[in-house]
Amino acid sequence: MPEEKRSPITPVRLPYGPEYLQFGELYLPERAGLHPVIPLIHGGYWRARYDLTLMHGLAEDLARRGYAAWNIEYRRVGDTGGAWPGTFHDVARAVDYLRVLAPQYQLDLQRVVPIGHSAGGHLAFWLAARPRIAADSPLAGSSIATREGEQAMPLPLAGAISLAGVLNLETAWRLHLSNDAVIELLGETFPNAPERYAAASPAAMLPLGVPQVLIHGTRDMAVPIEISRDYATKAQSLGDPVTYLELEGIDHFDVIDPGSPAWEKMLEVLQALLRESGERRDKDSQAS
Repeated sequence: MPEEKRSPITPVRLPYGPEYLQFGELYLPERAGLHPVIPLIHGGYWRARYDLTLMHGLAEDLARRGYAAWNIEYRRVGDTGGAWPGTFHDVARAVDYLRVLAPQYQLDLQRVVPIGHSAGGHLAFWLAARPRIAADSPLAGSSIATREGEQAMPLPLAGAISLAGVLNLETAWRLHLSNDAVIELLGETFPNAPERYAAASPAAMLPLGVPQVLIHGTRDMAVPIEISRDYATKAQSLGDPVTYLELEGIDHFDVIDPGSPAWEKMLEVLQALLRESGERRDKDSQAS
């Protein structure tokens, strides 16, 4: 018999801020329970012509597997308020806003793992790096607090996953990737504003202190695989828990195809990451 066609999962569109592009689409599993949360961050070299529709297939697949997928939109290069620092503020606010959404939608804030593709991979790892940003940087801190008077701190993450991510912005500048997209994002070259690159580039803030997964295909023509290779080597040398998967014959967009073997690999490492996070949490609670 042919497989029964399943109805699509309809997400809940929710604003996380007052601006037009400050919203996300929350895909929820059908079964009740406290759900791990996977913020999804689309790529497109941070430019406005690409949007969150790139991640629709992944979001629905994750929800069918029991995860809450928070597919976020954000202001990008070409949008009013996008680029430096607005793009970073939006992504940070979207993830921190999960504190507000958690009680109503049964979200487990101790199991939050952002997944980003390409420029979104950069932003996913940047979220993990936020606690290391200098206090005087425009990118430091959070705009979301759960109680009046509470210090606004970045939401802690259980890990982060990069799918062909642009993880080193200085390297992206040196290679002139996508016609100097990183200059459009940060508004400056590296020699003229090293402090911006230091606050915006995950590679500049290593070690991050959280589990990181990097997945990159050998046929990727958009983001050089050397960026992931070099990042993984440096992070591991500094003691970070890093899993690096180099997938033979996989290109830049295979990694966001829910029907591809690359996505199956990603699901395996996501499950392992969350399992290990739970084991660490149990040990910590027993020790206390």
